[in-house]
Amino acid sequence: MEMTLISERRNKRHKAVQLPALPCARIFIVKASLEVLMWHGTLRATPQFFPPRARRLGAVALLCAGALAQAQEHSGAAVQALAQSWAAQAVARQAAPDGNALRMEASVGALDARVKLALCAAPEVYVPAGARLWGRSRIAVRCTDGMARWNVTLPVTVKAMGEAWVLRQPVAAGSTVGDNDVVRAWVDWAEDPQPVLAQRTAWWGQTATRALPAGQALRQGMVRPAQVFQAGALVKVVAQGPGFQVSSEATALSAGVVGQAARVRMDNGRIASGTVLDTRTVQIDL
Repeated sequence: MEMTLISERRNKRHKAVQLPALPCARIFIVKASLEVLMWHGTLRATPQFFPPRARRLGAVALLCAGALAQAQEHSGAAVQALAQSWAAQAVARQAAPDGNALRMEASVGALDARVKLALCAAPEVYVPAGARLWGRSRIAVRCTDGMARWNVTLPVTVKAMGEAWVLRQPVAAGSTVGDNDVVRAWVDWAEDPQPVLAQRTAWWGQTATRALPAGQALRQGMVRPAQVFQAGALVKVVAQGPGFQVSSEATALSAGVVGQAARVRMDNGRIASGTVLDTRTVQIDL
């Protein structure tokens, strides 16, 4: 009897059947019912036994399974958009160095397409330890309330646009940097990790520590105070304390650099240390 039924179904030509628009949940019920019958041996697992409608329902169920699996995942684009929104607000609140007016911009890169993330109720964006929102850095997103815990990082580039002192011409190493060497220009302060020398007094009259190309914004480490006298030079020493000030002559025992300490020998042979004020003055605080 069973062989006859299979033979009849094999020889019978079935017309194409158009499936109704069934929700995935209903299709899963039909598929699950067939699987249960097959599991218990009520139906044989032979494709010829099932009519085309049942087989098509099974195929649609597989498609629905894939759609539901995707619905239970966070897409990389969604994670990137969340991180982008958070980073834009974070840099907008970030205080500019030394109170300078800077236009802050943040651009978050894409997540690796191979990463699959479970659906999360409340993903959290944060800056990883050791990183900061400045220049090329990293930003992280983690989930502690979802189907599974996860933590991913994305690249982020932060720009801080503002005015700075920029070299209009190359400056050789050891040369003194003056007003004719620089111009005010709009640059990205976050392009280099070294802070920008925003104040004129921070670079004027100082010497270049290395050859500096034109178009380079002046930053820390590019210049240093110039040497104003050598060891053995005769200098003026100003000793001051609460309510008094005394000046005398002394001999420099070390080279003098403005703003730095220098050792001197007084006329009475006493050796003291003070701060270099200018080309021939050393100040000693008593």
